[in-house]
Amino acid sequence: MRVSRPSFRTVLPLLASVLAAMTLTAACGRGGAETPPEKDDLVVARVQDRSVWASDVRREAVAQGLVGEGEPLDVKSELFRRVLDEVVDQKLLAAEARRRGLDKDAAAQRRLEAVHERILGDMLVESVVSGAVSDQAVERLYQEQQRRAQTSEEVRVRLILSHTKEQADAVVGVLGQGAAFEAVAAQRSVDDATRYSGGDLGYSTLDVLPDAYAAAVRGQAPGAVVGPVQGEGGWAVLRIEDRRLETPPTLDQARPLIVRYLTYEGVRQLLEQLRGKAQVEVFLNPAKPAAQPTAQPAPAQPAPAQPAPAKPAPVSPAAPPAGTVAS
Repeated sequence: MRVSRPSFRTVLPLLASVLAAMTLTAACGRGGAETPPEKDDLVVARVQDRSVWASDVRREAVAQGLVGEGEPLDVKSELFRRVLDEVVDQKLLAAEARRRGLDKDAAAQRRLEAVHERILGDMLVESVVSGAVSDQAVERLYQEQQRRAQTSEEVRVRLILSHTKEQADAVVGVLGQGAAFEAVAAQRSVDDATRYSGGDLGYSTLDVLPDAYAAAVRGQAPGAVVGPVQGEGGWAVLRIEDRRLETPPTLDQARPLIVRYLTYEGVRQLLEQLRGKAQVEVFLNPAKPAAQPTAQPAPAQPAPAQPAPAKPAPVSPAAPPAGTVAS
């Protein structure tokens, strides 16, 4: 028996639930009330006097990953109509299950209770986390990360890749005669990903480049040609195009990652508070009795079985074969 603590694996499913914004409520909710569940909501269908709202359809689409949370879904679109048909089918199946009394089954009750708890948990998490993930909190964390960030240098490199060192040496010779690097790359490089762009690898920090390339271009000024350098794909001739300080991400670029982090932190803190107040016992070792079969009597039984080999010796009257086997 032990008291469990919130873990990364525990928080991640809840985090996914928050980001999905209670998608389990899609087609399972009761639509009997005519009060719109959301502002400006519309009744888009009726199934046996039970209303189907546009928000029901949109949440089902979010649950299936067809649209993102917060994205609009046009009620006139083909996608909306397809998801609406699925919601109607779900309601018909649920109504038939209730008619047959399946909702009274003990197993069904447990599954429905699990869904009920999941929805309530999602609603609690959403309400708590929504206060933690504000524009002010996002900007504050962004500014803090900007102060702590260490700006790295980026280098822009062009590449001409050859299969052999002799071919790479020939490339160096051609470049030494004044040929344009981009033209030689298009004609001679065996790297199909870059040859038609003049061998351009774009901007990257040295830790992203292959080790051999990074070592060759480190400290080289723009315009320098280095190589041949042997790498995994062959022999490379490199030209340093430019060097610059790494551009930090903008607030808009960093926002999704910051929101995810703040959401995770909010869920983690909530779980720590709840577990700190509650008594949680986890039983994971009922298999102790299973250790009994490893008791010592099992290896002891072969000992009395050893007289068995002794019996065949006196039983066989033919001594010569026995001697033959002994040899």
